[in-house]
Formats: sequence, structure tokens, C-alpha cells
Amino acid sequence: MLPLGGAMALVTVNLRAVTSWVGIARLFAILLSCISFSLVASTRNFGPPYGTWCMFSWCFCFIVTVLIVLLELLELYPKLPLSWDDFTSAFSMLAALMIFTSSVVFPSAFITSPCSSSSCMRQAAATAMSCLCFLAYALEVGLTRAKPGDISSFLSTVPGLLKVFEAYVACLIFSLLDSYGSQPGLQWCVAVYSICFIVTLLIIIFTIGRCLSYMPCPLEKVLVAYNALAMVMYLTAIVIWPFYSFNNKSRPSPCGANCSWNKHLGVTFLTIFNFLAYLVDLVYSTKMVFIRTPS
Repeated sequence: MLPLGGAMALVTVNLRAVTSWVGIARLFAILLSCISFSLVASTRNFGPPYGTWCMFSWCFCFIVTVLIVLLELLELYPKLPLSWDDFTSAFSMLAALMIFTSSVVFPSAFITSPCSSSSCMRQAAATAMSCLCFLAYALEVGLTRAKPGDISSFLSTVPGLLKVFEAYVACLIFSLLDSYGSQPGLQWCVAVYSICFIVTLLIIIFTIGRCLSYMPCPLEKVLVAYNALAMVMYLTAIVIWPFYSFNNKSRPSPCGANCSWNKHLGVTFLTIFNFLAYLVDLVYSTKMVFIRTPS
């Protein structure tokens, strides 16, 4: 700890915020995300919707990570009315997912072969930096993940990280939804996505805001019941969504990026991913609640 003099005497500097392995991973994430959006900005070719999303992801992760490092460096985070460990764990998982998505979407949408122009080379370099940035955030997730038996910070446990993943995948599903209003089966699936997203998001927000302790019922068992219900609801969506979306419907030709058939196929795969996430979440939550490891 290094005390600052004068008017800043009450502020201390915690150098571990930038010298620990977690701090180093965050510094790399800051540098790599900055390089990524700077390279893409220099090409002036990042139109909506995919380019705008990628630029938002890099800039958002850069800004929030800088704030996290500064708050830990100056030891100001204890003054915030939130669970800092839960917040940083949730953000690192979210950032890893956002940067991973951008690392896949951006080259698919903007890089063409052969890549010989200066603009294309910068786009390729930005993609490479984005991939490395994803690895930096993934390293942070691994370093901050709670050890078996440690549940002091829920969002740093496997079920907590899965909650962030489930909410993010639901957001991706919403981004692909277009036509579903005329068929009750598709309406049910959208209701499944919406209900599970809202409940999962509330769990994340209440955890970060330290509000879950006020619940009048045992939280751990409520989460197990919710995960089981969400898994069953997603199981129905796995069957109903493709049945109503593809029954007696062939893929049109041509079918570009905004083709409804492709979007419905994307929703199908994302539904399967979230079903598996809720299944793993249920297994881990059940193990944490009902299976006690002898100390």
C-alpha cells in the first residue's frame, strides 16, 4: 500500500490491482480491446448491425475494465453499494462472451478473400487482437473462479458464471427473432426465452446488489427448482421451435445473412446451447446444495 500525500492522504494505491495475475490479465484486455476498435475505426468500415455490435463490444469492455482497474488501484470499490467480487466475476464472463462473439462475427461479415488491401489487413489484425483479448478475459474468468467448496461469491462459481452465459445467449436469441406472431408454438418459445431471461437477469442483479439475503426462503433450493423448471421449458422449445419453423419449409435460395430461415436455424442452435447450460447449471447447483463434501 502506498499512501498519497497532501489532499489525497485518504486515498491509497493498491499496486496488486495491476501486478497480480488478474490485474495483468485485465491490462492485456484493456490494451487488446483498444487496439481492436482503433484498427477497425481506422478503416471506417464497421456499418450496422454487425460492425456496430463489434465496435460496441470492444469499447464497452475497454471502458468498464479501465474503471475496474482504477477502482481497485485506488481502493475505492468498497464504497460502492454492490458485491464487488460478484460484479467483477459477472463482467469478466460477459466480456469474454461479447469479445468471443465479435471475434467470430466481425471477420465473417467484413473480411473477404483474397485479403490484400490495407483496409482488409487492418481488419484481420483487429480480429487477431480480438481473439487474444478473448483469451485475456477467459484467463481472468479462470483466475477468479471460486474453488470447490467456496461459495462466498456466487457469480464466481460455475452456476453463477452459467447464469451470465444463459442471459447472454438469450440476448442473442432475441437479436435473431423476427417473424413468430402468427403461430402459437413460436409464441410459446418466445415466452420461454423471455421468462427465463428475466428471472436469470434478476438473479444476477440481486446477487450483485446484495439483495438475495432478504429472501424469506432458502435461496439455494429455489435456484435448483428454477434451473429444473427452466431446463424443462427449454426442452419444450427445442422440440417446438424447429417444428414450427422448418416444417414443410425448405431453405430459400438465395438466403443471405438476414434471411429468416437462417435466423430460425440460429435460434434453434442457441436454444440447444441454453438447454445444455441449464442442465449443467442444475447438476452443479444440486451438487452444491444436496451433496456436501466432507471437510
